[in-house]
Amino acid sequence: MSEQQTAPERHERTFFGQPWSLSTIFGVELWERFSFYGMQGILLIYLYFSVADGGLGVPRDAATSIVGAYGGAVYLATVLGAWLADRVVGAERMLFASAVTVMLGHIALALLPGGLGVVVGLILIALGSGGVKATATSIVGTLYEPGDIRREAGFSLYYLGINLGAFVGPLLTGLLQSTVGFHFGFGLAAVGMAVGLTQYAIGRRRLPAAAAEIPNPLPRARRLPFALIAVAGIAIIVVLVASRLVTEENLSTVVAALIAAASVAYFITLLSSRRISTTERSRVVSFIPLFVASTAFWSLYQQQFTVLTIYSDDRLDRSLFGWEMPISWVQSINPVFIILLSGVFAALWTRLGTRQPTTPVKFALGTIVMGAAFLLFLPFVGTGPHGTPLLAIVGILFVFTVAELLLSPVGLSASTKLAPELFRTQMVALNFLSVGLGTAIAGTLAGFYDETNEAPYFGISGAIAIILGVALWLGSRAVLRLMRGVR
Repeated sequence: MSEQQTAPERHERTFFGQPWSLSTIFGVELWERFSFYGMQGILLIYLYFSVADGGLGVPRDAATSIVGAYGGAVYLATVLGAWLADRVVGAERMLFASAVTVMLGHIALALLPGGLGVVVGLILIALGSGGVKATATSIVGTLYEPGDIRREAGFSLYYLGINLGAFVGPLLTGLLQSTVGFHFGFGLAAVGMAVGLTQYAIGRRRLPAAAAEIPNPLPRARRLPFALIAVAGIAIIVVLVASRLVTEENLSTVVAALIAAASVAYFITLLSSRRISTTERSRVVSFIPLFVASTAFWSLYQQQFTVLTIYSDDRLDRSLFGWEMPISWVQSINPVFIILLSGVFAALWTRLGTRQPTTPVKFALGTIVMGAAFLLFLPFVGTGPHGTPLLAIVGILFVFTVAELLLSPVGLSASTKLAPELFRTQMVALNFLSVGLGTAIAGTLAGFYDETNEAPYFGISGAIAIILGVALWLGSRAVLRLMRGVR
């Protein structure tokens, strides 16, 4: 391994020891996450709060289904964004266009009234955020040569940028929502995305040439058939909604089914391609058990935006010295721990080097710890309205964070390392489909949550995750063999 692969040249300008171009992606992702989590921090309560309190008065079950479906749609949109990046426009151009779409979605939520703003805004944000997610992660992967030991630490630093935005966003939008109204909170999210776009426009020229490449260009003769397929898909969705086969209550379940179907189709497409090598095909197979574990993890973790929001409204004591903390502020607790611990984990993986746990073991540990976090809700069952102390939720979310750092940045990195050369961005999208499937399932599961059944809800959910994690750990050596040299 050459010195260039193991460490930056002395004269090279770096960003905390990483390639300087990481700062550009770090910045745009920070502001995109600021707007995304800032909006999501107040979205559910905007839907189910009464009209008198500034909300839309949607029933809670329908509101959690909408939030779960929206979250799942964000990750489903990574498929479209990744495909366009790999086949039509390249990752860098797709990232810029997607960020513009996100900003327009937040503007719609801020300015358009009632349900119209929700429909237009969430569709635009889902499409734009999906494009940002797939392409930003893929571009980070292009910053490192094969064998560069900085890669894992670089993804952890990139993840830090995500969580800086996720921390500040709910704090500021929640403060505006609780003082001057929901639409001011949505407006602030639009301003944040505008700042990110400005920063990205300044730094995008310094990105490596690989970021702008179109790895597998779509022949012009095939563009019209694909466009017609897209139009037909939109028409089918319109018919299903108009006929009430798809409703607010079952929306998250429908999205989960679509993501599951898309995931299966994606794996079949990759595995059946004649343009990938035997080694690449084996690596794709190795990603299947990681995909399952990731789905289980996110189906619990993403309940921060459904069940935990309701729990914070009804069950959590949010009083601080006579002042009641906004509901959305609870969602800034996890990013604080990410900010504090991401550097610790990055340093740990770097220090351990080849002695660190393998990717399958990290996935297994993340899933097990996430299941254990749900079991920590059990001691507070039956404490009554606003009977759960804030410190307890802080402790539980600390465990959420440990689980997240064991799995999420590792998943991003693994998707770039296991990706076939011709399907770089689409493999990243496949990783995000596991997040999307888990998110949509989280919206469906939230419909079963009630204060009267907390013990079985948290107990069974946590136990299932722990069992899946243990199963992956036991099979980790077999998965590692399939990864063909990737750890």
